[in-house]
Amino acid sequence: MILRISVAIAGLAVVALGILLIPLPGPGWFIVIGGLAIWAVEFTWAKKLLNFTRRNVRAWTHWIARQPWPLRSVIGVVGLVFVAFVVWASVKVSLDIDLITETRDFFGW
Repeated sequence: MILRISVAIAGLAVVALGILLIPLPGPGWFIVIGGLAIWAVEFTWAKKLLNFTRRNVRAWTHWIARQPWPLRSVIGVVGLVFVAFVVWASVKVSLDIDLITETRDFFGW
């Protein structure tokens, strides 16, 4: 019973930290999956969800690898634009700094 409670608390702490980090650039989803792996040690539902996640990430990776390079490039650019938006929004909300305005002022545009 103590192990089950310890695993539940540790997994909850790691998942909560990961969820807080998801909007920020960095390993938010990776940390959430790590918390899920902690829960999977003791909980069947978490193990099933972890296996589902692994299966879908592998399927996505294999699908991307089979695509022609122009499509992979478009997906990569869309991903970079998304990450740039998340960085901009995070800095704007957290620090009230508009990176676009700051960049324009820095270069004198």
